[in-house]
Amino acid sequence: MTYCIAMTVDEGLVFVSDSRTNAGVDQLGTYSKMHQLLCNGERTFILLSSGNLGTTQGVLSNLDRDIKSGMLPNLATVPTLEEAAECIGIASTTEQQKHHQARKDLDGFKPGASFILGGQIRGSAPGIFLIYPEGNFVRATQTAPYHQIGEAKYGKPILERSLGEPVSLDTAARIGLISMDSTLHSNATVGPPIELLMYHTDSLGAGVHHTFNQDDPYWSEMRRTWTDNMRAAFARLPPLPEADQPSATVTRIDPNR
Repeated sequence: MTYCIAMTVDEGLVFVSDSRTNAGVDQLGTYSKMHQLLCNGERTFILLSSGNLGTTQGVLSNLDRDIKSGMLPNLATVPTLEEAAECIGIASTTEQQKHHQARKDLDGFKPGASFILGGQIRGSAPGIFLIYPEGNFVRATQTAPYHQIGEAKYGKPILERSLGEPVSLDTAARIGLISMDSTLHSNATVGPPIELLMYHTDSLGAGVHHTFNQDDPYWSEMRRTWTDNMRAAFARLPPLPEADQPSATVTRIDPNR
């Protein structure tokens, strides 16, 4: 499985992704789900991926081929992020149809893939888009400043509680890592290495990239500190109120009567 997050804040964009592709009892696979495209001083695109690995690789290959061959439209020529998201959606649905035709007789085969596109084109504001397997997409907004793909439910509460007010790029990065940690604790199909990328608005470059393995000193210290502080927060919670009256007697009804 997968867990990927992208967040937009006033200072720029933050991306966090895991690298696990399967989690069998005797086999763990890893593959980077964070892909940097162009980053040439005129435009920067970061693509996070979840779903069928063959579809993901085919989409990346086709996007690169279109740029190199000059096929229009392509990511090097589109004037807006919306049109870049549309290019990726078309590449994804095309690749899925190809895989589906080749393996239509296989029961349970799922060629679908989801993507998060983030980045900036010179002269416009940065942004992030969630691209569904069907090829349609939605943009993050000020009131909904993040997107998730993969195992989203475990890390969502951290994002909801922490991104209600404006935060710095550095704080958003740590929020993303804690959201990832919460998911790792709850789901064995999500795992390291963990990748983090921070993109500063108008830099139009590759951004600041980190990779954290399981035994990385910062990753270990962050997880320990978060756990210790969470336990301390529970200890400071106010005690439950005194009961005003005894609990009411509960009458149980026998459904067999």
